[in-house]
Amino acid sequence: MFEQIQNIISRYDELTQMLADPAVLADPQRLRETAKERGGLEPVVEKWKQYSFVAHNIAEDEQIIESSKDQELVGIARSEVEELRTRLSALEGELRELLRPKDPNDDKNVIVEIRAGTGGEEAALFAADLSRMYMKYAESKGWKVELMNRSTSDVGGFKEIIFLVEGKGAYSFLRYESGVHRVQRVPVTEASGRIHTSAVTVAILPEAEDVDIQIDPKDLEVDVFRSSGPGGQSVNTADSAVRVKHIPTGLVVQCQDERSQLKNKAKALKVLKARLLAAKQEEQETKIANERRAQVSTGDRSAKIRTYNFPQGRVTDHRIGLTLYQLDQVLDGRLDELVEALRAARDKLEMGAAAGQGRN
Repeated sequence: MFEQIQNIISRYDELTQMLADPAVLADPQRLRETAKERGGLEPVVEKWKQYSFVAHNIAEDEQIIESSKDQELVGIARSEVEELRTRLSALEGELRELLRPKDPNDDKNVIVEIRAGTGGEEAALFAADLSRMYMKYAESKGWKVELMNRSTSDVGGFKEIIFLVEGKGAYSFLRYESGVHRVQRVPVTEASGRIHTSAVTVAILPEAEDVDIQIDPKDLEVDVFRSSGPGGQSVNTADSAVRVKHIPTGLVVQCQDERSQLKNKAKALKVLKARLLAAKQEEQETKIANERRAQVSTGDRSAKIRTYNFPQGRVTDHRIGLTLYQLDQVLDGRLDELVEALRAARDKLEMGAAAGQGRN
């Protein structure tokens, strides 16, 4: 660990010097990348300064204990050493946490795409329930939510809803939500009171930055049309809705929630970039062994990941075998227990994989 920290400090000092280099200052992209890398290393450097300060104080107190004949001073030093060692141990744990490998997307904003699957109107209603759940969770984290697009059903659910979640670490918390969410309950439209099973798909896409994905305008086909609501009726009198097709991949995105054509186009391009980035990363991941992802899937949108059982008031995450009898709280956006359990499972999996690589 300590050798790794010294390497980080050396790199941090090098980047600090680069930020004063006129050649770097004259290149906006290089300046941005250098500042971003330095900012990513800064928490480790600052934590190491705290660790070194406490370790230095321990060494001084231990010298007093060994050499001083003043018993009162020795007593004070012994008491301080106990407290400082506890603090040093805590700082070492925090350093190890900071040194753990991070997904490059962890600090990014995310685009959440929720679509009704099997189950018709009931699935659309549950899609609306899930969208509220994630929005309330985002609110509890102090994140900002921006609606990108939605397609409503006849009974007030969502055939599809797409929204952006802006906040530090949004992807690191929400990344585990991609997949099929299954609901078991009596639909409001069911007269006989039978329990139905419906499904909703959730996709969590890290927001793409310009340095991640660059799109040639010549590769885009842009159409404008009139926004429509439930039943197909027009919701405004201007052609403000926008449909964007990426010709090389065939991906199509449409946005109609804003009254401004320019705003809808900007939102559509943001979603398109996120989808292209996700496709690019998925292609890269297929070239890597899937062993690390076997237990906690983060990207397979076809995998059934969770069941929400209303009669029993339970939520079961099938990837880690966790069942909580807190359905109401979960749907109210209190996802911390689920998210932290999934993060812990993935950390354990990655540490096991790293240990295996170390033995090879």
